[in-house]
Amino acid sequence: MLAYIKEGSVIKTLYIIRHAKSSWKDLALDDFERPLNKRGKRDAPVMGERLAKNQVMPDIILSSPAKRAKMSAKIIANKVHYDKKIIFKQEIYEADQQTLQKIVNNIDDRYDTAFLVGHNPGLNELAEYYVNYEENLPTCGIIGIAFTCNHWKESNAENARLLSVDYPKK
Repeated sequence: MLAYIKEGSVIKTLYIIRHAKSSWKDLALDDFERPLNKRGKRDAPVMGERLAKNQVMPDIILSSPAKRAKMSAKIIANKVHYDKKIIFKQEIYEADQQTLQKIVNNIDDRYDTAFLVGHNPGLNELAEYYVNYEENLPTCGIIGIAFTCNHWKESNAENARLLSVDYPKK
């Protein structure tokens, strides 16, 4: 069940961002080291520009440190004119829904809008938990979720509302 925003409520907003398309060209590369491929390098700036056009500005960006996620986060940050430090958290790489939820619940409350850049299946599982989003989130796909709560630790499925779903081919 989706929550509805009450007037005067504090809102925390999360943008779940799957990294852009990665390269499988060099099979000797460890999964963690795979870079973006040509399509990924094209799609990440486009999605960043869409966020900027919609005046979406994060207060914090949390990202997996895997090369493809790191590259995606940096490109998108540049396009939305985010000039703070991107926080690279090892635990986002290969994280399941519960781990990602703990990361979201531990975001500092001074930040109202957060970008979480990572990988599937964990990101899909997180979106399904929060807003019952059951479709596959394509590479460089973005799901916006608003929480009616005062603190990130209170964010959960009961106070979550789907704001948007966007991806490069949409």
